[in-house]
Amino acid sequence: MTGPDYDAIFKRMVKSAYQGTMPGEKEKIRSRGGDTTDHLILYASGGGEPDKVVFKVKDCSGACGREENCEASCLFNAIVRDMEGNVIIKQSNCSGCGRCVEVCRDYSLVDKKEFVPLIDMLKDRKIPVFAIVAPAFIGQFGPGVTPGKMRAAFKRLGFYGMVEVALFADILTLKEALEFDRQVTRDSDFLLTSCCCPIWVSMVKRVYRDLVPHISPSVSPMTACGRGIKHLHPGSKVVFVGPCIAKKAEAKEPDIKDAVDAVLTFKELEQIFEAVGINPAELEEDESEHSSRAGRIYARTGGVSRAVSDTLNRIRPERNIKIKSLQADGVQDCRRLLKEVLEGKIEANFLEGMGCSGGCVGGPKVLIDPEKGRDLVEEYGSDACSHTPVDNRYVMELLKSLGIEDIQDFLDSEKAGMFIRSF
Repeated sequence: MTGPDYDAIFKRMVKSAYQGTMPGEKEKIRSRGGDTTDHLILYASGGGEPDKVVFKVKDCSGACGREENCEASCLFNAIVRDMEGNVIIKQSNCSGCGRCVEVCRDYSLVDKKEFVPLIDMLKDRKIPVFAIVAPAFIGQFGPGVTPGKMRAAFKRLGFYGMVEVALFADILTLKEALEFDRQVTRDSDFLLTSCCCPIWVSMVKRVYRDLVPHISPSVSPMTACGRGIKHLHPGSKVVFVGPCIAKKAEAKEPDIKDAVDAVLTFKELEQIFEAVGINPAELEEDESEHSSRAGRIYARTGGVSRAVSDTLNRIRPERNIKIKSLQADGVQDCRRLLKEVLEGKIEANFLEGMGCSGGCVGGPKVLIDPEKGRDLVEEYGSDACSHTPVDNRYVMELLKSLGIEDIQDFLDSEKAGMFIRSF
């Protein structure tokens, strides 16, 4: 079995699930498949151990012969080999980040697809299911596919609605600015942002643990969005859509698993649209979004720093200690920056890390060139109705509906509990 076969099986599972013919389709695939077919059907259909993301489907004996292989790519020494050279996943070390899946050219490792178990719910429509899309989504599905057309496409699939995570990135921008204001009071103080990137956060928690006290006590925009929707729509389900396998693992972490019920990548969503015959470009517009520039530019490296800095200057213009930011761009750069922080070699006071080069627009499951993605994100940010969340009346109205009457409430652990995470 090859990688495209796994993708093809996933598309067949999606199409047959919508048609109500999945049991028969599985038998057809099994009758023509090889030894790994049952495993591929299982994981393409959302099966397997519920708290795991990455699964081994066959032995490879190091057949790829590549310098950039699964073992070398693993950040946490979770990939080892037995005496015959076959891959073994040490689950106690595995973070579920999916980097091994990205580099495996022998297709011995796959990440579980989480969409098929939702289809009956989407068809039934008795439970509202929301799609929440990462800020990197703009332009991913074609030049004519606007946010409004994407919303219409999700509704065709059976979703109740679509929410841009950028709206909750706005909310986290306010919180990060206030956390900086509270924690950075001397020239020697610094803050590591916890927004966005699960690989960055996992590196700090697992490898650079001495820096944990400096990480901002905030959930990611994905988690904030999921919790916000469930607060406003009790009993609803939430599906995150983005460019990242690692978000599948983040959504399963014990302290935040209440927020998001499933994660899809952009690549998987493209396959779903193909399987059921939906072309978003052909659909009518369905509403618009109201996020500010700050939340929209989270999709590229430096976006979080810029958003938080602009917002802090907006709410604390008199502050003497301004944000001096540094960004790490890609895994190796994250390692370098965190090592230099421990060695006291940096002068910045706000540190942002992105596990993918270029940020989320360079994620492993994007559909367009990262440079083009960055340009489109910048353009979309420039089109926003406001520059910072402070100036965005939609953000302030949303906060009130979530129990935040004043931005200072973000520092109140009871009122802002849904946005707080303890590291």
